[in-house]
Amino acid sequence: MPAVGKGGPMANTHSHLTLSDRIYIEQALERRMKFKEIAVFIGKDPTTVSKEIRRHRVVKESGRKTALCENRSTCTKQHMCRQKYCNKLCGKCTLHYCHSYCKDYSAPICRRLTSPPYVCNGCGIRSCRQDIKYYYRAQIAENNYREVLSDTRRGINKTPLELDNLDRLISPLLKQGQPLNHIFATHENEIGCSRRSIYHYLEQGAFSAGSIDLPRKVRYKPRKTRQHLEKPVPGYRVERTYKDFERYMENHPEANVVEMDTVEGSKGGPVLLTMLFRSCNFMLIFLLARNTQADVCETFEAMELVLGTEKMRELFEVILTDNGPEFKNPSLLERNLSGQRRAHIFYCDPMASWQKGRLEKNHEFIRYILPKGRPFTTLTKAQVVTMMNHINSTARASLNGRTPFELASLLLPDTLLSWSGAAAVPHDEVLLKPRLLKMPLS
Repeated sequence: MPAVGKGGPMANTHSHLTLSDRIYIEQALERRMKFKEIAVFIGKDPTTVSKEIRRHRVVKESGRKTALCENRSTCTKQHMCRQKYCNKLCGKCTLHYCHSYCKDYSAPICRRLTSPPYVCNGCGIRSCRQDIKYYYRAQIAENNYREVLSDTRRGINKTPLELDNLDRLISPLLKQGQPLNHIFATHENEIGCSRRSIYHYLEQGAFSAGSIDLPRKVRYKPRKTRQHLEKPVPGYRVERTYKDFERYMENHPEANVVEMDTVEGSKGGPVLLTMLFRSCNFMLIFLLARNTQADVCETFEAMELVLGTEKMRELFEVILTDNGPEFKNPSLLERNLSGQRRAHIFYCDPMASWQKGRLEKNHEFIRYILPKGRPFTTLTKAQVVTMMNHINSTARASLNGRTPFELASLLLPDTLLSWSGAAAVPHDEVLLKPRLLKMPLS
């Protein structure tokens, strides 16, 4: 059992729970202690205690001959089994199960099993009607933990031939900058192992590719919280703040939302205007000569000319953007030259780019191809279209292994896709490296 010092329980220096910790958890549950009290004693977070109990609880059936119903005390039904000679109430029958015959059967649900403590340990109710009970047992939890730990630390469970074939499949795709999610979505049947195993093989040096070839192998620092003084809302943000956006979406839950931003190369040079449709995670990318309101408006006018005002209003009903100077004249974007409304513009809070996190995530794909610090002066529209198509042809775990282009072809009009140059790229040809823009353009 964990040692206890004068000032209270000593912090547990182990990263994992020990058998002593688990024994204490079992004993504490019998004494009906709260998770917070248990966590303080063993030096862990209460969520750790909660996950441990739910992960390792074991099932124990009551052994009753009848399945008790929640409505058993008030039920007056008879002859549900069609045995006319029986005069007993169905709820008190010892020969048949209520749920086998009655459509109104309702299994009893104990709140102790759906909320803390999630187990029957320490429950003093002798007249419990649960057919299935859950208990936490320290030794069983320890055995399960040891088994899982052994499996995860096991060596490479592949023959040399199998490992070579896997290397020939995965390494070239990783060196093209393809994320593992994309590779698994397109080659799951050929890989024959889990993502965790692939990460393990990479760390063990079993592949010609290494961890450095993964697009994203970083650790994040905790977000620093800053205290901001309340400032008056600038004129362009009046009734267009993020709170206004949330209220609008509450009243119009079916509205199409487009996240919009710009990506800079060098200061004062060309920029990329990006628009992401939340419905399908499809991103449009446009090359602008300058980062100005006029250039952004020119793109909107060109798009409306192709789609028509009505279709434009439908697709771009809500636009969520940041507070960049190129977006600070919302009336130019919300209304066309004839004064007709074509969109509703809302702005994220200052220093809160996470409020349009889907677009920010897609910007990472752009940076795989165009690293920060690289000017866009030599970038052509054809190259931008090529980059856009490779990004939109990357399978996403959030889309159940589908690509944004696949969904866009179902949800967005063909006129918009053809006008923007959108096209699918074969799965194995997806390239998210700077050398993409050095390849001959088709």
